[in-house]
Amino acid sequence: MPPFRQVDFLQYFHISRDMEKSDVIAALGALAQETRLDAFRLLVQAGPEGMPAGQIGERLGLPSATLSFHLTQLRQAGLVTFKREGRSLIYAAEFAAMNDLLGFLTANCCQGDPAACGLDVGVCDGSTLVNTKEGSVTQ
Repeated sequence: MPPFRQVDFLQYFHISRDMEKSDVIAALGALAQETRLDAFRLLVQAGPEGMPAGQIGERLGLPSATLSFHLTQLRQAGLVTFKREGRSLIYAAEFAAMNDLLGFLTANCCQGDPAACGLDVGVCDGSTLVNTKEGSVTQ
């Protein structure tokens, strides 16, 4: 399987349309809080290998109980995952969920003509995807 989610536009549209509105609302709700948005962006920058919870807390200046609450909200929204390595919890962004959310939000944007809205052509057609293995963006 290639490292990028290669899909044609119709398949991409179908995936986006099938995303449950309740999942979209949960994801947007989780990201609509400053600390959670900062944590999610930090995990996106960290890539698929993720980052230990303690390091996230240090970078964001958060006590562990507060961080745990916010990471739980992101996890329940399907935006992050975690794994245990010894005594550490390693959190990582869920890039597939992020791509699905972006696809849902941009499906049919500008009635299929992003230039009419003053946007780059790649913004609305699903050609800009995040590499789910590296966390990098490609067009």
